[in-house]
Amino acid sequence: MDAPYDGSAGLGPMIADYMENGFLENIIDMFRHDSSLYRFVGELIQDERVRVRVGITAMMEELRNLDRANVPAAVPVLLPLLGHDNPVVRGDTANILGIIGDRTLLQAIGKALTDEDPNVRLIAREAIEEIRQR
Repeated sequence: MDAPYDGSAGLGPMIADYMENGFLENIIDMFRHDSSLYRFVGELIQDERVRVRVGITAMMEELRNLDRANVPAAVPVLLPLLGHDNPVVRGDTANILGIIGDRTLLQAIGKALTDEDPNVRLIAREAIEEIRQR
């Protein structure tokens, strides 16, 4: 028996492709109009394309101002990535959690202060500082 059609199955890759092609404003509008899209942030931050990862960071910074109430919806998909094998993913995740800025994230980000990678430790320190300054 075939699985039921899930129209969102290809949405993550489509968002990544749009991000790669520079359609940041369009993606921001999509997220503002459909908060369920925050579930893709964890997938997108793991994309191998630098432009996608940088775009997701820029998007989250913008959405923090435009869609503050919904931005924390990305937290559940991000927290597990603090333990990812790739230090770039761990660092980008700590950075985005800092952008989200929820004080309840301080403990989770704080664990990254002992990360084996010095860049991850630095980013975690900066993320914690950013949260505390708000």
